[in-house]
Amino acid sequence: MLSQDLIRETACAVVDKLRSCDVSPLELLDVLEKRIAEVDGKVNALPTLCFDRARDNAKALMRKPAGARGLLAGLPVPIKDLADVAGVLNTQGSPIFKDSVPAKSDIMVENLEANGAVIYAKSNTPEFGAGANTFNEVFGATLNPWDVSKSAAGSSGGAAVALATGTAWLAQGSDMGGSLRNPASFCGVVGMRPSIGRVARTPKCSINRNLTVQGPMARNVEDLALLLDAMSGDYPADTQSLPAPTTSFLSAARAGRKPKRIAYSPDLGITPVDPEVKAITRKAAERFAEAGAVVEEAHPDWREAHECFHVLRAFDFAISKAQLLRTKRDLLKPEVVWNIEEGLKLTVERLERAEAQRVGMTARAIEFFESYDLLLAPATIVPPFPVENRYVAECDGKRFDNYVEWLGIVYAVTLASCPALSLPCGFTASDLPVGLQIIAAPRADAQVLAGAKVLEDILGLRGTTPIDPRVKT
Repeated sequence: MLSQDLIRETACAVVDKLRSCDVSPLELLDVLEKRIAEVDGKVNALPTLCFDRARDNAKALMRKPAGARGLLAGLPVPIKDLADVAGVLNTQGSPIFKDSVPAKSDIMVENLEANGAVIYAKSNTPEFGAGANTFNEVFGATLNPWDVSKSAAGSSGGAAVALATGTAWLAQGSDMGGSLRNPASFCGVVGMRPSIGRVARTPKCSINRNLTVQGPMARNVEDLALLLDAMSGDYPADTQSLPAPTTSFLSAARAGRKPKRIAYSPDLGITPVDPEVKAITRKAAERFAEAGAVVEEAHPDWREAHECFHVLRAFDFAISKAQLLRTKRDLLKPEVVWNIEEGLKLTVERLERAEAQRVGMTARAIEFFESYDLLLAPATIVPPFPVENRYVAECDGKRFDNYVEWLGIVYAVTLASCPALSLPCGFTASDLPVGLQIIAAPRADAQVLAGAKVLEDILGLRGTTPIDPRVKT
């Protein structure tokens, strides 16, 4: 039997072992199953397991030559409980779908499996991914392993916690208003929102929905780049999907390309931020100077972010969930009902204004990145909060108007069509992780990864996870 120390290896190292046949996909599944039994009951990251399916797929993969098993070579990967995996329960965190088992996988999942991923679990998410605190009425709450009384954020909270506790080497998630970046920040791992179209997915409800993208999570930048390579590619069914780059994202991360001019903003000019989070992220950003970069305080003009996101998010919920409101209203959580109803109240004039605002925000982002290689900001405006709080109601003396406004520092970046990554950058006085958001111009995903790797090396925080779940006294 393999040592459980294998869970502490990087994904890149484990894939190298798979390629050299030092370990097999089946052995890795055994390691994960044992680790899940040890720790997941304390955090509830992976409520749905599919090890029988995983072992069948692993055996099929092992019948191929080692060099023909794809980029991931048989590495196990969990999928967020919003994406269809054929034959596996997909609840979307909703009682409405608590027994739903899709017959066909999402394009994103098919692509991952074609690239050698072995799917063994579904990671927990809030209902329909709505809200940045991972809890639902089907499986309950996912707890932060740094302090199990705290939130893991969301909506890819289960994915982040699986990484942080060693029940995954890599994990897939999705991001509309920071759903890859928020939980990465709260759990001390790396989560990236790629550019629109970078990861193909099966269109639902609308052919051109692009507020939400699929993306990778990992424990370090190189591992994340490896997963992004395995997720990338264009497919006719997703008309927005982009071809895979000629130079791999892993090569870009390893290239050592140093940014020359960097902007840091403690708040993007649009939101309050906890003073401790501000101080930790500023200190981390300033360390780019050790790589020879000029670091200045600046940000684009994204002042319309709150109004614009409120409208476009509500519209997205209306087109995707209005039928559920009409037929299953009593089974929807209040926040989801509110989102859908806000969308149904929209006028064409409000949509016209919001779309124009988004065009303007993206144009100003592109202009801003003509002067700066990267923009840095906090990934979340607060440290991990008590899990029983459904959301952040106020920060630094400001009370928010609704349950998503506290996410402005990430959804402004979504609206501006920029790729962005949350990198662990320090800890609070209570030993809770804080993430630094690293942002670049639209489609400059490789630049985000290269810059993040440079700073990751400077900060020296790689290897702080996985951890055993902690109960703070």
